Amino acid sequence: MNIAGLAIGITCASLIFLWVQDEMTYNHNYAKRDVLYKVYENQTYNGKTSTFFGTPGPMSKAMKAEISGIKNAARMTGDGDNQLFALGDKAITEKGNYADPELFSMLQLPFAKGSAADAFAQLKSVVISETMAKKFFGETDPMGKTLKVNNEQAFTVTGVFKDLPKNSTYQFQWLSPMANIDHKQSWMTIWGANWCRTLVELEPNANLANINKQLSHYIASKTKATNTTQCFLFAMNDWNLHNNFTDGKMDGGRIQYVKTFSFIAWIILLIACINFMNLSTARSEQRAKEVGVRKVMGAGKGKLIGQFIGESIIMSFISVLIAVGLIYLAMPSFNDLVQKELSVNIFDPLHLMYLVGISLITGLLAGSYPAFYLSSFNPITVLKNIRIKSSSSSGFIRQSLVVIQFSVSIILIIGTIIIYQQIQHVKNRSVGYNKNNLVYIELQGKQSERFTPVYNDLMRSGIVENAALSDNKVLEIGSNNDNYSWDGKDASKNPLISWQNVSPQFLSTMGFKLAAGHDFNNDSKIDSNNVIINESFAKQMGKEGRVGGILREGGTRPLQVIGILKDYLYNDMYGTAAPLVLYNHPAGTSILSIRFKPGVDIQDAITKAGGVVKADYPGYPFEYKFIDSDFEQLFKTETLTGTLAGVFASLAIFISSLGLFGLAAYTAERRIKEIGIRKVLGASVSGLTGLLSKDFLKLVGLSCLIAFPIAWYLVNNWLQGYQYRVNINFGVFLLAGITAIIIALATVSFQAIKAALMNPVKSLRSE
Repeated sequence: MNIAGLAIGITCASLIFLWVQDEMTYNHNYAKRDVLYKVYENQTYNGKTSTFFGTPGPMSKAMKAEISGIKNAARMTGDGDNQLFALGDKAITEKGNYADPELFSMLQLPFAKGSAADAFAQLKSVVISETMAKKFFGETDPMGKTLKVNNEQAFTVTGVFKDLPKNSTYQFQWLSPMANIDHKQSWMTIWGANWCRTLVELEPNANLANINKQLSHYIASKTKATNTTQCFLFAMNDWNLHNNFTDGKMDGGRIQYVKTFSFIAWIILLIACINFMNLSTARSEQRAKEVGVRKVMGAGKGKLIGQFIGESIIMSFISVLIAVGLIYLAMPSFNDLVQKELSVNIFDPLHLMYLVGISLITGLLAGSYPAFYLSSFNPITVLKNIRIKSSSSSGFIRQSLVVIQFSVSIILIIGTIIIYQQIQHVKNRSVGYNKNNLVYIELQGKQSERFTPVYNDLMRSGIVENAALSDNKVLEIGSNNDNYSWDGKDASKNPLISWQNVSPQFLSTMGFKLAAGHDFNNDSKIDSNNVIINESFAKQMGKEGRVGGILREGGTRPLQVIGILKDYLYNDMYGTAAPLVLYNHPAGTSILSIRFKPGVDIQDAITKAGGVVKADYPGYPFEYKFIDSDFEQLFKTETLTGTLAGVFASLAIFISSLGLFGLAAYTAERRIKEIGIRKVLGASVSGLTGLLSKDFLKLVGLSCLIAFPIAWYLVNNWLQGYQYRVNINFGVFLLAGITAIIIALATVSFQAIKAALMNPVKSLRSE
């Protein structure tokens, strides 16, 4: 039990520490990470500051030329563009970015073929990853070969870079010159439109505070607009762990989960070490006569201390060796759970130091008490069979350690339940649309122009209820504008309004409901000056927030409100519906949503719809995603947190129960003669079981009293981070406490019943 408990604890802690190490070393593949930054913007609307990372197209070149301390700057498109690449009959959608050539110098991508200097030597060039190269070219050299993009233009492969590690912010499979797209829309060259990402490299000795001061009103100085936008540089070293902003200020992020899981890892390791020490000290008193014999035969106190500590360290090392084996066995399942590609290398200096350190520390702590305690025994006393009284402090220490173990376990159980309740609370919330039987396709090139024949063919298939176009997925809207006005608008307020272009079928396809007015006309030209707004925006517009109300875009263009959409959730599932404007303007949209009829066989429907789409969009694959799957992904971090907390809570209880089981066996063994006498005097099995169990149950009850307030404080703090959250129910605490008591009772009762059933003749006879 000593070895098993410690091995399991080390295994759990090690897996968590591997995850933590992966998170802490994000972007360490970029040699210049200490001087790389991304330009962020704080935009203030109605007194609320929001943080964005979209920037104007001209900003990169201008700031490099005008602000001292900036060594280099480059533009990139969003978080990843999905483009269709084709080679002959092989067509695959790959995620990548259009970027400026300066990016290669800044990221210093390792090239397997070609070089950064020649990568963008020509306009229609593309640099691809090793994985993408193998998909299209196998073992053939891809250099100089061409790939067709979106069935329109041929791009020449001018380089192959080595695959980026999973713990890298950038996960592009291709890069192509920004010059291919930065002229397509007039707004891409103006200061008032934020559409690209701006990456900045500073001089080694640059003054960051001074640069941020110059950037603060940089965009305002170019646009001559009111000062609602303030820019600043956000360090690459913070992108992963400190990426949450509240009211314009950095406010945690994934670092909170790193801290939480690190704490859990240390706690589980502590529980395992407590077990090891508890059982070691409890069993040590059985060796009193051995110590007496050794002392009589000349063993000194130093040798005895060395013996006991040595034995403890050896057992600890055995536990670590078993733990290493368990880590390798558990790694595939753990990687599936956390969706990473973690690996352990015991010869890595850091990993080796950790394992050796755990072995030595645990061994020394567990062996020190019995070593000094036993080595101090008087050999005459122990050899005369005079009972050695247990130190009162040793009993108190053992009891305290049991209380600590179960307190931690109960806190983890409560945390697991609350996290699960919070996730379900939000998932079961009415989102304002029907996400079942709904799939979407990301369109490329000019696919949206052929929507009418695709729509007609889908409706004739018999398995489609409706289909529609939109700029964005229903769950995420990335376009917003503060340039709206209406009669009666408070001039001092400047709200940020989300908007998107859709086709006339959008509302019915999504299952939206109108609070007032009517849907778009099937002829989008009729609605050229009409919009539909949601209830949230209608409230802001006051008396103009009605059917027939007039909204102006840019101060001049009048738009008539023809419908009020009932609020639905997008972007923030934990918040409230943000103001929204919908335009009946399907041209240039990039998402095709398809809703299947209720009751159809989904796989059969997918096959039929895929046949229609591929026939109407020749050369394009049918690559679909389910909206409800995307919805689940929005809770990915919380779900992972809950799952890991549940797993480790179970293991913490198991390790604690192992220790309790051993202590119960030790207690029963020490009281074996007492039990025999009580049986001879007529004590029942149930009475003896209760006698042996009650002391341990008192300890678990005390654990509940300690754990409940701590757990409430921790989960209440965690819930404060969510606007829409579950209420903490005392029933959760009661359930966790009862669970711990039942587990403890089952653990202790086994040993108690076993001792109570023993033949008193055997327990009372002399040695």
